Parts: sequence; structure tokens; C-alpha cells
Amino acid sequence: MKAWISHLAGGPESLALEEVSIPECAAGDVLIRVEAVGINFPDSLLIRDLYQVKPPRPFVPGSEFCGVVEGTGSAVTRFRVGDVVSGTCGWGAMAEYVVQSQDRCFRVPDGLPRAEAATFLFAYATAYHALHDVGHLRAGETLAVLGAAGGVGTAAIDVAAALGANVIACASSQSKLDFALSCGASAGLVYDANLQDGAQQRGLAGQLKDLTPGGINVVVDPVGGSYTEPVLRSIARGGRHLVIGFTAGIPRVPLNIALLKSCQILGVDWRTFIRQEPDANAANVEALLAMWQAGQIEPKVTERFTFEDAPAAVARLESRRAVGKIAVSMRA
Repeated sequence: MKAWISHLAGGPESLALEEVSIPECAAGDVLIRVEAVGINFPDSLLIRDLYQVKPPRPFVPGSEFCGVVEGTGSAVTRFRVGDVVSGTCGWGAMAEYVVQSQDRCFRVPDGLPRAEAATFLFAYATAYHALHDVGHLRAGETLAVLGAAGGVGTAAIDVAAALGANVIACASSQSKLDFALSCGASAGLVYDANLQDGAQQRGLAGQLKDLTPGGINVVVDPVGGSYTEPVLRSIARGGRHLVIGFTAGIPRVPLNIALLKSCQILGVDWRTFIRQEPDANAANVEALLAMWQAGQIEPKVTERFTFEDAPAAVARLESRRAVGKIAVSMRA
């Protein structure tokens, strides 16, 4: 089979398309013929050796996929050959075939598009875990989403709107804000793409307070950097600030804000959650698939790349100009 291989740490240009053996199934594994791959920020970090987990080289990047089951291990009970499944794997999906444990795969209901299914789990399961399990978002509450046009951001908007929240989108350009509003946000603002400490932070806090006079109940923050403090200053008493990632760097936050606001700063580590609480994660995914089938949420793939152009898909995500989700289709 063909697969993209990372031999040395580097950017997307360091990946090599090579012929390798089709992986074999262990007892609880399924062999999947990959039809589409979702591109995520950790894919870029992994190939550059910047992620908290560093797989031994050579390895195949690609953290989520959708495809057709072509083989099963002796202990597999959940799937049969021919089933369409999606799954997450950390790495290994940017290939014509991938092997994954049956417990990390989910059957894709009939009628749901393959590219969207390939990009669904990482963003939507993270967003749902953040809002449902960690943030306990309730109907009628106000949610602010940083990086609102990104994969996790748009998923959070979609899920929160379906749950009955009032969503405020925060993005780095008007075009990104327009996209976030089209995903279900009720209002929003454009923040400086290179926000500096001090006056610019105070300006962002002022904008947020103007938009949310009663304060923000829940914050989805996959951005960090200089953006975290002004949003935290705009939070309502008893609010919940959900820390999901640091695309703008790890912030320094004065903890007196948490004291004065009686608010919570909560980490959202979906990777650990799915390992330690697989049954809870499975229930979340089933709830999300039911919402998708009912038309309550609508995952959006905004750009598609061919398998031969997979490194360009990673580079596009790194450019920070992409909105929504990017998919690599394995076949024309």
C-alpha cells in the first residue's frame, strides 16, 4: 500500500510517499481501507516533534479517518467486513489502509458523507466533551468561542447552538467571523491577529463586555496566548473557562481574576478522556451521531485535497488561513 512517511522531524515537505506493507490485525483490531482522512493541528506538531507524544520513526501521520472494514481480528465482535467506520488513531491514517482497535472505531450511519465523517470525531467529540462533561453548558447560557472558525471552534459553535446556548464567536478576521456566524453563532467580534499585552488586551475585554453585559458563562479556548486573560476578565461570576489548546502560545494568567470572579479554569484533555473513560466517550459519540442524523448539527468540510497532495493539506492548516475542517480524499 502507499503511505506518507515521516522519517525526520520537519514540516509537511519532509513527508515521503512510499510503498509499505499492509498492516496486520491483532485479535481485537479491524483492517480499514481508508477513504478519507481528517487533518488536525496535532498532525503538524507530530511531524515536527513538537507534540507531547513522540511516536518512534518512521511513522505515518494522520489522526482520524473514515473507511470500509476489509478485515477483522479473531476477537472482533462490533464490526463486519463491509461496514463503514470512522475512528481516531493518533497517527497512522495517512495511508491506503490502517489498523485500529475496534474500541476506537464507530459505525458511520447510512447517508452520512465520508469526508465529513473522517473529520468529525476529533473536533466534535472534543467540543462535546468540553461543553457537556467539563463545562456543563446549559440552555440559555452565553458561550464565547476563541478561534471560532477553526475545527474545534466551529464544532463548539454547532454543538452549543444545538444545546440552546447563546454563542459569541471570536475570530482573527472578518471572513473567519462571517464563517463562524454561518455555523450558528449569534454575534461575534474580530480580534487582532497579533494581539499584544496591555492596551490591546483591555480593548478586547471591553469589546466582550459590550457584547455580553451579563458576562460570559462558558469560554471555549483553543488559542491561549495573549487572548486568554481578556476573555477571562469578561467572564461572569461562577463562569467556566475551558482550556483546550495553545495555538497562540501558553498564557500567563493572574490568578486573582479567578478569585474575584469566583470562576473556574478547567483543562479539557480529550486524549486522556478517551483512554481512561472509553465508555463515556462512546456515549458522547453516539449522542453526536444522533444529533447529526437529526439535523441538529452539520459538520462542514471546507477544503478537500487528494491523497497525493496530503502534505499540502497539512501546510494549509499550518497557514492559519483555513476555516472549518480539511479532508484528504484517498480516491478521486
